[in-house]
Amino acid sequence: MDRKLIMLLIGLVFGGGIGFMIAAGNGITLSGHDHATGHGGEHDHAAMVPIVLPADANAPTLTAKVVKDPVSGWNLHLETTNFRFAPENASTAHVVGEGHAHVYVNGVKIARIYANWFHIDHLPMGDVMVEVALNSNNHSELAVANEPLRVRIMIQNETD
Repeated sequence: MDRKLIMLLIGLVFGGGIGFMIAAGNGITLSGHDHATGHGGEHDHAAMVPIVLPADANAPTLTAKVVKDPVSGWNLHLETTNFRFAPENASTAHVVGEGHAHVYVNGVKIARIYANWFHIDHLPMGDVMVEVALNSNNHSELAVANEPLRVRIMIQNETD
């Protein structure tokens, strides 16, 4: 086989692999659904129409607290009722009572979480607003009687 052709094939393989790694590292998926945060052009799940649930005995609830980790960072603890974290169904159709949470720091989405505990490695100094929203499998924010299932916690971070 011609050496130029071999070099071209090697370049395509490595170039494609590097391109995929860069895209994945920036939250871009092959579906064209961008999950990047903090940059222009990101897909804004918050702009989606919320799923409004009735305020009855089956309505989900959300409470949260953030505590300083003894070693580093912060620990976020969520408590829910009538809601199950369902990572196996992420990005699929809405199912009543299941989904995931989105975590925001000072209005910027930092993570999608699938459990009651989440470690935040670093928070900026000073007053910090940590917000958590419960979302359906399809990423629509959940609301009960038109009130978003969202918790806001103000933290004073004095250490880095």
